[in-house]
Formats: sequence, C-alpha cells, structure tokens
Amino acid sequence: MQNTLRRTDFSTVERELQSRREALRQEIHATLLRSRDEGHARLAGEVHDRKDESLAELLAGIDVAEVNRDAGEIRDIDAALKRVAAGTFGLCIGCGASIAPQRLQAYPTAKRCLNCQRQHEKTRAVPPIPKL
Repeated sequence: MQNTLRRTDFSTVERELQSRREALRQEIHATLLRSRDEGHARLAGEVHDRKDESLAELLAGIDVAEVNRDAGEIRDIDAALKRVAAGTFGLCIGCGASIAPQRLQAYPTAKRCLNCQRQHEKTRAVPPIPKL
C-alpha cells in the first residue's frame, strides 16, 4: 500500500517520538530516585501497624506500575522509530493500509489501522479475572 506520509512528516514524527522517549526516561529516573528516597520498602518493614504497612506497600506498587507503564511506552516508541527508519511508519502492520492521520496524531505509536486494531482486541481479549 501507498504511505500517505511524506518524508518531512517522518522527520517531524521522529523528533516528537525521540523527545517523548527522553521525557519518559527522565520520568523513570525521577520515579526510581523518589522511590529510593522515600524508602517505601524500608517503611513497610519497620511499621507495626497493618494500615501503615498496607499504605507503604501500595506506594511501592504505584512506583513499580509507573515505571512499567513508562517502559512499555518507550518500547512502543522504539518500535515506531524503527518503522520511521524503514519508511513504514503510518502503515498498518495488519493489512498494510495507511493509518488515519487523526489516529496517528492522537496515538503516534499506533501500528494498526482502527479496523485491524478492533479485530486485534477482539481476538486477543483476555477474560476478566474473577474477584471476590
């Protein structure tokens, strides 16, 4: 399929993705420093009140979740940058059609057109985990 993005568009996208990647790396670094400074794990081991211990574990878990989310976005950005370098950025990996510019503007790391993404989510859907 024909890619509707021009080479100049690729350069702009590449700069924006690299800028976002750097911001995420700085955010991960700050989160890890904050986590170390706040010492949630140390606090969880020192407290004797179950409520305080639960709060300390929750805060430590939030830090881990933030880092995991940011690392996942960096992986998506790296994959998008590879598509930029290969000249396939903006083409759906499922059907090869151009991804709508509005979708790429809202979600610059999109690798599928909306139809293929919907199909992907239907076939890859994970049933919810039962809760008590």
